[in-house]
Amino acid sequence: MKHPLAAALAVALFATLPSLAHNAQAQAKTGTAVTQTAPNAQPSANPFFQASPLPLHYPQFDKIKDADFAPAFDRGMADQLKEIAAIADNPEPASFDNTILAMERSGQILTRAISTFFNLTGTDTNPTREKLQQTYAPKLSAHRDAISLNPKLFARIKDLYEKRASLGLDPESVRLIERYYSDFVRSGANLTEAQKTKLKAINAELAELGAKFSQNVLAEVKESAIVVDTKEELAGLSDERIAAAAEAAKARGLKDKYLLTLLNTTGQPPETDLTNRALREKLHKASVIRGSRGNQYDNTAIVSKVVGLRAERAKMMGYPNYAAYVLEDETAKSPEAVNKMLGQLAPAAVANAKREAADLQAMIDKEQAAKGEKSFQLEPWDWAFYAEKVRKEKFAFDEAELKPYFEMKNVLENGVFYAAGQLYGLKFKQRTDLPLYHADTSVYDVYDANGKQLAIFIADMYARDSKRGGAWMNSYVEQSELFGTLPIVANHLNIPKPPAGKPTLMTWDEVTTMFHEFGHALHGMFSDVKYPYFSGTSVPRDFVEFPSQVNEMWADWPSVLANYAKHYQSGQPMPKELLDKVLAASKFNQGFTTTEYLGAAMLDQNYHQIGDVSQVPAPKDVMAFETASLKKDGIYYPPVPPRYRTPYFSHIMGGYAAGYYAYIWSEVLDANTVEWIRQHGGLTRENGDRFRATLLSRGGSKDALQLFRDFAGHEPKIQPLLERRGLTAPAPAKPAK
Repeated sequence: MKHPLAAALAVALFATLPSLAHNAQAQAKTGTAVTQTAPNAQPSANPFFQASPLPLHYPQFDKIKDADFAPAFDRGMADQLKEIAAIADNPEPASFDNTILAMERSGQILTRAISTFFNLTGTDTNPTREKLQQTYAPKLSAHRDAISLNPKLFARIKDLYEKRASLGLDPESVRLIERYYSDFVRSGANLTEAQKTKLKAINAELAELGAKFSQNVLAEVKESAIVVDTKEELAGLSDERIAAAAEAAKARGLKDKYLLTLLNTTGQPPETDLTNRALREKLHKASVIRGSRGNQYDNTAIVSKVVGLRAERAKMMGYPNYAAYVLEDETAKSPEAVNKMLGQLAPAAVANAKREAADLQAMIDKEQAAKGEKSFQLEPWDWAFYAEKVRKEKFAFDEAELKPYFEMKNVLENGVFYAAGQLYGLKFKQRTDLPLYHADTSVYDVYDANGKQLAIFIADMYARDSKRGGAWMNSYVEQSELFGTLPIVANHLNIPKPPAGKPTLMTWDEVTTMFHEFGHALHGMFSDVKYPYFSGTSVPRDFVEFPSQVNEMWADWPSVLANYAKHYQSGQPMPKELLDKVLAASKFNQGFTTTEYLGAAMLDQNYHQIGDVSQVPAPKDVMAFETASLKKDGIYYPPVPPRYRTPYFSHIMGGYAAGYYAYIWSEVLDANTVEWIRQHGGLTRENGDRFRATLLSRGGSKDALQLFRDFAGHEPKIQPLLERRGLTAPAPAKPAK
């Protein structure tokens, strides 16, 4: 659920979101503007008790102390419960204004505190914040339940739902009633009192387990970093990356050492370049064993417990399994639909991966023969290294050739922002007068084509120990006509920070990720809805990635690329022949990419399609369950392990539970949309204005698939996706006449 229970009813997401809770040993980084204070200190003026006086209610990061959160949570929950009680106990008959709108307006202190707190635990956590998260996860879950399981409140919502067609409301208001009713039913409002009591206990336990899981994930990322003794062992890495490894070791007090830090994915970036095969193997094995080592951060028992509790909760709600419960509210609608799509893609993906593996093995054999040494069998830690060699041979370019043309700020301002200007007429102006939560962030005012301010955008691009892995967008303030608010959104990447004085040069993947995340930001900034519930990216999980994936198309659009792909030293544009090679290689290694993704997506479905746990218990040995699931689905291929293995699969312990398929489901819509845009002239204001008006601005105020139809004018087709990923089989040869 969204608003007014953004704090309470969304806590199921917040408390367990992969990336919103972290390592209990992570320390606040130097440069953060948010003051850490002892948790029992009493602030003289809590900045959450009233709206921020800064532009667009930008958070007062310079005034917020960690000690402010607990009082804000406590008062915010107490105030909202009073507001909800007044609504539920109102002697007047239920009306849209005195029930639905009143709920939309409730909980503002809690919403402000929750939004800032969980954004900060994702971007710059510390032990105090982690302890607060662990303490308040069950409390916030109980608060959510106190609202969603209030029988008198639900009776008023149900009354309005049953007569919604006769209330004379506009379509968005009618939809708001329908969504509230659905959310309350899906939260257990129709259960018996005994069932409600049991549900509350399950929700509280899930909140605690989710917070612990995410903290373990970050702890394991930090604990599993590889210490390297000599520079020679790092042969193949660039001087900048070696210097960064030295800086990372120094930061942890490791004198004259090098540290290879991990990302929260199975594959690790240094595997592409390290010539030392033994070190590649060590790095890979450290990555895949995370969370299942039997240490204090082992997540396997947590996963087993969570899967069982989710299945139990789904059964209580009347669903055969948790996936059926989740997917009913998505555009996919059913596990069968998801299984069918993933099942269509898996055989072609694995077949492509095996063809790619044959090319890599041939490269290994050729190299070993040239050295007069015995060949070896391709292993997972060899894939990225030899894929890069094969790519160089096939397309005659090296990834390292690209990076000098992708200086980070230039990509952002003259690439990402430029494309948004060309397509939508937006303008951006950096400002330095607002407080920052970390010194590595930047803030921009965003102006619409008419010159009026549209939003504030925060860019947080560097990796740090106190920040979760991956890339994401979040909101601090969301647009709504009801409150008269404009959005404040942030993008987060995890680009390694170079040593002082060195440029930040990006890989092509990092460039496309920056465009992707800004697609989410545009979705939030263009929101033009009445009610907070529908604001921005408040759409089904399997739809939310669609607009961001569309925005990736501008990364290599010729006029956009020409504006930002310039050598950071000489200013010379990227040579056309190099770009042509990049574009020609766009389908290279897609078998690997699709197979590792599908492995994770199908594993997610296997966990959440477990049915009645009283008859078939949740798996105790989740690692054995993982292998068995991959084999059953025909996606088990040892050289290509899943992108995320179970103990660090943060997505499915949070907002993407039973929903990791959403990326490729959304990509079907994305591929259709990109095809439409190309056919209608590409980067034009007309196309941008159409996409904004029919889809980006509507948030969740209309059925998601209808928004797609409104833009594209047809139902989604899978063929454009298959062609993009190189998964279409060659046409059979015609028989000779």
